[in-house]
Amino acid sequence: METAHDRRWARDVKDAVRCAGVLLLLLLLVDWGSGRFTPWRGLLWLALALLLFLVLFPARVSAGEGWLAARRLLYERRVRTDLLVSVRCLGGVSPRLLLRDASGARVEIDPEVLVNNPDLWRRLEEDAGKAAADGLLLCGQTALRRLSARVDRETALAVFKASGLE
Repeated sequence: METAHDRRWARDVKDAVRCAGVLLLLLLLVDWGSGRFTPWRGLLWLALALLLFLVLFPARVSAGEGWLAARRLLYERRVRTDLLVSVRCLGGVSPRLLLRDASGARVEIDPEVLVNNPDLWRRLEEDAGKAAADGLLLCGQTALRRLSARVDRETALAVFKASGLE
């Protein structure tokens, strides 16, 4: 099976650029409208917009046979999915899925990436099933079942919508 990639990554990067650009534009317009604009303040607003872009920049998730990787701007984290020992759902403002393998490597990804990319989900599900069958995956089978049910539900809704049966 080939390497699967996040198909929505490019769109998410464009959205991050748009958000940062809109913030920069609004800050510059407010500053200019109040008559307090200076080059130093413009540089400050640019730095703030750049910081927002860095916060919003999505990880590029890809998966192949036995591995899953999340690439950020400066680093890449990779985990062996056929050697998974735990899968945890981390709640909060932005839900995350934390995968850890037998060698201690960790990857943290947004579960939406798996929901929106069935190819990535199939790779992870297949390899996690192998790890569970080998007795390695001791923590996280419930989280994977919940995610599987969600992926199935979203896929069914997409099929119904595409066929006009919604």
